[in-house]
Amino acid sequence: MIVVSACMAGLAVRYDGNSARVEGIARLVREGKAVLVCPEQLGGFPTPRPPAEIQNGDGYDVLDGKAKVINQQGEDVTEDFIQGAQQALEVAQAAGATKAVLKENSPSCGSHFIYSGKFNGEKIRGVGVTTALFERNGIEVLSEDDLEELLQEYEK
Repeated sequence: MIVVSACMAGLAVRYDGNSARVEGIARLVREGKAVLVCPEQLGGFPTPRPPAEIQNGDGYDVLDGKAKVINQQGEDVTEDFIQGAQQALEVAQAAGATKAVLKENSPSCGSHFIYSGKFNGEKIRGVGVTTALFERNGIEVLSEDDLEELLQEYEK
């Protein structure tokens, strides 16, 4: 069993109220090989919601209290992101997942890149809060860019 971002399975749970459907992910869910999570909804956020970005670091820094997640209105939403990550981890552990495919660039789910924290569209190398927590707990996190190899593995 793997964990996947609910938005990539086609659910309209992204901050802007849309999905980011990836057919391969949706197929894994239909076949019962993947379980869905949306850490931001698990953290109590509505859909749609104001965009948020990590400021002064990445998800590891947020977990370590060295960085914050701030939404576009300037509100500190760090604790909600941490709570959502913890809830997503509980789902992953209950499912026995050792891998996750999470949405790239997200302040929760980015596994290679996140936005800079300046709300200017700039991306930087780094991971989201959920990705950091998953990795600290032994769950390998991939993005939709890494999907082809994973799909070959799960279609065997």
